[in-house]
Amino acid sequence: MFMTLMGTVVIAGIIGYASERTGWTHNGILQSMIICIGGAFLFYFIRIMFGIGFASPGMNAIVSSIGALVIVPFHWRK
Repeated sequence: MFMTLMGTVVIAGIIGYASERTGWTHNGILQSMIICIGGAFLFYFIRIMFGIGFASPGMNAIVSSIGALVIVPFHWRK
């Protein structure tokens, strides 16, 4: 379980970094990584508590990171 959590953090950080470097987001590298890691943590704990998610923990990390990058910046944009 601990290794799954660490893998989730690493995958989320890579997604945040890659999304910023490719120009998909314009939040800043650190901010995108924080958004992705936060979304991945949230989805990880929801999966543990309620069993909602995909079969693969890696797929959960990817989908939750991308979802957080889509939801969070647009929510605060004016």
